[in-house]
Amino acid sequence: MNRVKEWTAALDADIAEQPGFMRDSVVLTCGSDLTPEPYRWLWQYWLAMGKLHILAGAPGQGKTTIALAMAATITIGGRWPDGSRCAPGNVLIWSGEDDPADTLVPRLMAAGADRARCFFIEGARRDGEVVPFDPARDLGQLLEAIEKIGGISLLVIDPVVSAVTGDSHKNTEVRRALQPLVDLAAKCDCAVLGITHFAKGGQGTDPAQRVVGSVAFTAVARVVMVAAKVKGDEEGQDTRILARSKSNIGPDDGGFQYHLEQSEPLPGIHASHIAWGKAVEGTARELLTDPDDGPQDEGAGSAKEAAEEFLLELLKDGATATKHIQEQAKEAGISWATVRRASDALGVKKRPSNGSWYWQLPHLLKQVAQLAQRSETEQVEQVSEQVAFVTEVL
Repeated sequence: MNRVKEWTAALDADIAEQPGFMRDSVVLTCGSDLTPEPYRWLWQYWLAMGKLHILAGAPGQGKTTIALAMAATITIGGRWPDGSRCAPGNVLIWSGEDDPADTLVPRLMAAGADRARCFFIEGARRDGEVVPFDPARDLGQLLEAIEKIGGISLLVIDPVVSAVTGDSHKNTEVRRALQPLVDLAAKCDCAVLGITHFAKGGQGTDPAQRVVGSVAFTAVARVVMVAAKVKGDEEGQDTRILARSKSNIGPDDGGFQYHLEQSEPLPGIHASHIAWGKAVEGTARELLTDPDDGPQDEGAGSAKEAAEEFLLELLKDGATATKHIQEQAKEAGISWATVRRASDALGVKKRPSNGSWYWQLPHLLKQVAQLAQRSETEQVEQVSEQVAFVTEVL
């Protein structure tokens, strides 16, 4: 036995001396040899170069149309919803749900895209035949194709579960399936945006936890965006909001209102596109209250009224920082969702200033709140009538 070990050791030594031989080993890098680099953004805090992103939401919220609006902005070097300018670039779309000719291209045109910068993955050629594209198998060929068109800035995958050949509810299989997309993002220096759905139920929970399938979808992605319909300020009015639900590389709150519009980019060709609205503040859980959650419980009305009184008192002297309002609401035992509903009912104005957000009462309500503070007993009834009148008008 000892002679066999000696013979094996001698053989290993001879092989190691052969030209070009490299023994298997672990590769380490010292931190002092690395130069810190900032994240590079395609859209500041929303789309990062070289990273995987997820866009989730319930059916019918325009997720694909949002992704195509982003793609269109990139192809023309347009402006993002926050007004910042985007560098022009190519986009690549892999869709397993919509036909490029009758759905995707019309929507891109409706969004003002440069079609010459839009490309679509139709499949992969293997042994002379076109077969379904598989990122794990066809990544090398895809990288070559991307290099031929001059690189891309964005890859849209709709739905992202198309990249998972195994069980999309198993963490290990999803992570393994998403790794080629992570590698592609890094090698092509592009943003990868995967689209997916919300699971049924779960209203009121963290939107990132409602993403259908394994938690690996949101864990692997660096930024998770969610789109949903919420109740508008007016009775019966619905508003849609795109919000950040998770970010490992930037702010994880805030969003933009949007709604879907129809247009006719070519005679007889009808398509939807995104019309962006104002910026909104708050976490995704606060912003994306499902309008179909059902009736509120019996205490909801009194809770909202208490929140209205709380805001009237807190904002009577002028604009107040949102963070201060949140702190005071927490001390008062009032949920932030209730405070936001009360602010909508009162018509509270919300404006950014010097990097922070401030809330302010409408002028008339501010006067009423100040009068209520200094009123005597005989004035209480008059003040109450004024508050009721203003609330009804709003």
